[in-house]
Amino acid sequence: MGFLIKRNHHDPKISHYQREDFMIGEIYPIMITGLPEVEIPFKGIKGWLLQGIDKQVVFFDIEPDASIPEHSHGEQWGVIVDGEAELVVNGVKQVCRKGDTYYIPAGAVHSVTFRTRLKTIDFFAEPNRYKPKSKT
Repeated sequence: MGFLIKRNHHDPKISHYQREDFMIGEIYPIMITGLPEVEIPFKGIKGWLLQGIDKQVVFFDIEPDASIPEHSHGEQWGVIVDGEAELVVNGVKQVCRKGDTYYIPAGAVHSVTFRTRLKTIDFFAEPNRYKPKSKT
């Protein structure tokens, strides 16, 4: 099999992956959506877990108007794959857009509101920040 190219979604002629059999919708490739889905208590938020020995990576797909209230945990680094969110860290508000990265220090109180559908990849310094959904 060849490689996969994501065309610029501003091109009206091509707004999908060349090989749709690699994809479920246009969330992430099947190699990611085939990972365990994470248990998340908030409506409109899905994530797929890549578990390391002492760290985690979660690939999130978040619906517009979803939000996560103030909370804190260990270090977190992320990159916005697509979409826009308003992130508040220790009282400082910033808008994050496609291509932006962010770092949240351990213990920092933060919240987020999702302005559009958002795809983000987050790296957590905690091995148990998220747990896989139970298979029941």
